[in-house]
Amino acid sequence: MIQAVRGVVDETVDAVETQVRATLYHVGKRTDFSARDSLGCHPTAMRTVAVDPKIFPRRSVLFIKETVGLKMPDGTSHDGYWYASDTGGAIKGQRIDLFTGVGAASMKALQNLNMTTISAIKVGMFEGCPTAKTPVMVASNN
Repeated sequence: MIQAVRGVVDETVDAVETQVRATLYHVGKRTDFSARDSLGCHPTAMRTVAVDPKIFPRRSVLFIKETVGLKMPDGTSHDGYWYASDTGGAIKGQRIDLFTGVGAASMKALQNLNMTTISAIKVGMFEGCPTAKTPVMVASNN
């Protein structure tokens, strides 16, 4: 389970709310899901987000309040935390691409957010490859 954000953020964590245009992406059902994101990791449904690294650096943990409470693939409710582990040729400026999972049906939970403006806040950084159980790592002054 994702742990709550804790610690005191320093200058490396820019906890400023940024308005971004959201789009959705998924992999096809026939895909063997060998796809990798820009960090070389397998994208994680309802956790991986593609960003413009000039707006949010790769490895940023983003809090997206509009996703809090949405149904996750395992049946739990989304806590709003996403992992910027991907980039994309069309992801430029104030735009993000939320990975929904396998097949077009995976986009259903987020369909109301597609092509809308949402709020994203960088709340931390992560190491390695994120999974549904990756704890939030926040830079601190400690």
